[in-house]
Amino acid sequence: MKILTLTFFLALAAMTGLAKSADAAKLTIVIIGDSTVCNYPADHACRGWGQFIAEHFKDTVRVANHAASGRSAKTFIAEDRWKRALAETPDFVLIQFGHNDSHGAGKPEATDAATDYRDFLGRYVDESRAANATPIFITPMHRRNFDADGKLKDILQPYADAMKAVAAEKKVPLIDLHASSGALFSKLGKEHCPELANAPTDFTHFNEKGARAMAGLVMKELPAADPRLAAEVVAAPAR
Repeated sequence: MKILTLTFFLALAAMTGLAKSADAAKLTIVIIGDSTVCNYPADHACRGWGQFIAEHFKDTVRVANHAASGRSAKTFIAEDRWKRALAETPDFVLIQFGHNDSHGAGKPEATDAATDYRDFLGRYVDESRAANATPIFITPMHRRNFDADGKLKDILQPYADAMKAVAAEKKVPLIDLHASSGALFSKLGKEHCPELANAPTDFTHFNEKGARAMAGLVMKELPAADPRLAAEVVAAPAR
């Protein structure tokens, strides 16, 4: 019996070691961002686009979504979430911030698009590269607010522009989700945009349909943003 028990544990240890080795051999994509990106429990009304990225890749890719609700480019670092994300030893880091950065001055998460927001983005770039990872910026998608004439309000443009400026300065690949989401929301209009929302009066967060739509927009540009990822992409399962 003791021999059988020892054999079992040795086999289990070997299997665990093989699993860890196989996982370590995978290309790792880490995602950082806010509530529009993060994972949610199954019983929650919200979904983030980061929850649905993995299904667009072969099983040779591991996706670790470290995005967290309520976080900005500043607080994600202050809470050591960035340190934990880098501990994943990523090959690529997808970076989307802006929604919480745009909150009123004086709030702990707020940043200024022209100054410290850019500084924090620069830090993500420098520290990603120091860890041998490739950073990829994703501009913040629009909020689904419309004016009285039915035109989409552009609330986050200063943050999208700031991210583009840092991308140009530091030669960072960029996915313009701000532009593509704006085109989608304008096409859907005020009447149909709620179909993407977790609640009728929530103009920022998404249900599964909305999060999958954002993931699709990200994936449409991602292979071109870094062609090394193109060979790892597969067609997402039909829904």
